[in-house]
Amino acid sequence: MDEALLRSLTPAVLGILVRRGADFAAAEDAVQDALVEAVRMWPDDPPRDPKGWLVTAAWRKFLDATRADTARRRREDLVDAEPEQGPASDTDDTLQLYFLCAHPSLTPSSAVALTLRAVGGLTTRQIAQAYLVPEATMAQRISRAKKTVGDVRFDQPGDVATVLRVLYLVFNEGYSGDVDLAAEAIRLTRQLFAAIDHPEVAGLLALMLLHHARRASRTEGGRLVPLAEQDRGKWDTRLIAEGVEILQAALARDRLGEFQAQAAIAALHADAPEAAETDWVQIVEWYDELAKLTDSPVVRLNRAVAVGEADGPRAGLKALAELDDSLPRYSAVAAYLHERDGDLGTAARLYVDAAEKASNLAEREYLTRQAARLNN
Repeated sequence: MDEALLRSLTPAVLGILVRRGADFAAAEDAVQDALVEAVRMWPDDPPRDPKGWLVTAAWRKFLDATRADTARRRREDLVDAEPEQGPASDTDDTLQLYFLCAHPSLTPSSAVALTLRAVGGLTTRQIAQAYLVPEATMAQRISRAKKTVGDVRFDQPGDVATVLRVLYLVFNEGYSGDVDLAAEAIRLTRQLFAAIDHPEVAGLLALMLLHHARRASRTEGGRLVPLAEQDRGKWDTRLIAEGVEILQAALARDRLGEFQAQAAIAALHADAPEAAETDWVQIVEWYDELAKLTDSPVVRLNRAVAVGEADGPRAGLKALAELDDSLPRYSAVAAYLHERDGDLGTAARLYVDAAEKASNLAEREYLTRQAARLNN
């Protein structure tokens, strides 16, 4: 059974049902039922036209559910007009599904879950495992999301920026359970990149590839390894080259966006053979561009680190002093800059504070080790 083929066909089949008149929630349920039937039947009797088979099976599932629901008599005319079985339409509705699943009325968590289900083709169980929540909880979240977008017209224009934010949220979840969400986000972004000509789509794909290229070096023995200490021999040069090529083509269009700027920073890190050779001056310049685009305090926090590397730790501390000390990772950045400035007592105290505020175990353990190293 080719699971990758099934997942790649899911959005196209769902789009066809919606265009035929099925509401989104009912269509999505029907497609999931058809996928289950395909898993059961295809190994012994593979179809010549997998997409056409799924469309026919899903449409029949939808009609069966519609006929059985007496409260939906208004659909009877639609039922009587059942189309004949034949080759599936070549119309690709994937892009519209992206926009629908990232509808502004949805919360970020609901938009992510619905995207993974409807566009990614993942099961509710897989999504629940990836987000470490009970399957029933995830099922309720997806059900509410489907109801929210149920009345949205399928041909309404969507917001590319919202779609990209949802995909980046998926990517940043990384790996958990039996689903590699980082790889899944890259697959979906590649799909979007092929469907829409937009420099920020290219920028996000480049950013994902450049970050993913460093994945094998980020941990060692279960411990977090910071960028400066990573074994660069483990970096995936093929992904780096692809990311840089995509980024350069996007930047050449002179329509800079935040994902292109982030990708440019990642590319400068990837370009340095050793941490000491990193072009921090140019990275600061890119952070300046990024700050203009987003006005994000997190961007300014990262910029303070870059300033500390480019112009010295005291310059970095000066840039840091302009920010709110309640920001996530503020204490960790302050600890690092104070250590570089030679104030080891303050650095140790700040590392302890940062460890207490850390959002995950790997980061907490790393910061605790840093504090212990200085105290010893």
